[in-house]
Amino acid sequence: MSVFLDPALFQSLPRFFTPILLAALGGSLCQRAGVFNIALEGLMLIGAFAAMAGSYAFQSWETGLLFGAAAGLGGALLFAWFSVWRGGDDIVVSIGLNILALGGSAYLLRAVFGARGSFDSPRIIALPQFGLPGLRDIPVIGGAFAAQSLLVWLALFLVPLLAALLARHSFGLRLRAAGENPVALAAAGVNARVIRTEALVICGLLCGLAGAQLSISNVTLFTEGMSSGRGWIAVVIVLMCNARMWLVLLTAVVFGFIDALGFRIQGLGMPQQFTDALPYLLALGVLALAYRNHRNPAKDQG
Repeated sequence: MSVFLDPALFQSLPRFFTPILLAALGGSLCQRAGVFNIALEGLMLIGAFAAMAGSYAFQSWETGLLFGAAAGLGGALLFAWFSVWRGGDDIVVSIGLNILALGGSAYLLRAVFGARGSFDSPRIIALPQFGLPGLRDIPVIGGAFAAQSLLVWLALFLVPLLAALLARHSFGLRLRAAGENPVALAAAGVNARVIRTEALVICGLLCGLAGAQLSISNVTLFTEGMSSGRGWIAVVIVLMCNARMWLVLLTAVVFGFIDALGFRIQGLGMPQQFTDALPYLLALGVLALAYRNHRNPAKDQG
């Protein structure tokens, strides 16, 4: 067991769960606002490409971070235009955005960088890493706090902030009203479509930053389909946690741990296909349990 649960594993854990956590936090806000956003995968992917491109073009991690967030924001505004303001179906718009992100990033990779499959360069500047001295001395898990990127600490900080926002702040209450009772919200003089757009904007920014964590922090390169299903795992977390932010954090850590453990098992000779499938097998198990515990009142009455 010590071969798996060593300090190196815990040090790598935040790098695995941070992209999932950021996307799931954004998706949870959309869920509260009444937007069924399953475009987290696509938003994360365009954020990863834009962060790499910005870091490469300006040799600056700050620019890369800005480009990643801006790309996620642009995708979210596109989603809001077609879904919130034009009345499009959330699922159709989400799937379209995911396909656009996958095909568009692959095309731009070839057209702009002349590369197929992946692109890396010493011009791509990674996010700096720093740790919290008081926490790194904790036995076993202290390595997780030794040296992590800015986005890891941002993601952890956002959990209590968003939890408090939804529970106590007027914006959080309006967000919940937009999803639960938009008629009452309109009676109070607040446009539910504006609130939903704001939720999508925040979600787009967080997904763009999640992509930046993948391409200019975990590694300094971009590969086609780099998000690798992490956005879909974030969707599963959104569905099962119902915007309970501390539970979102816990679930994201569990998925990140399975992902990190899969890489460790792969290094011991297990087939890559098996280790890559571990997080998704867990996601299917979680969905099965959630469905089993869900009761449909209409069916119960029938």
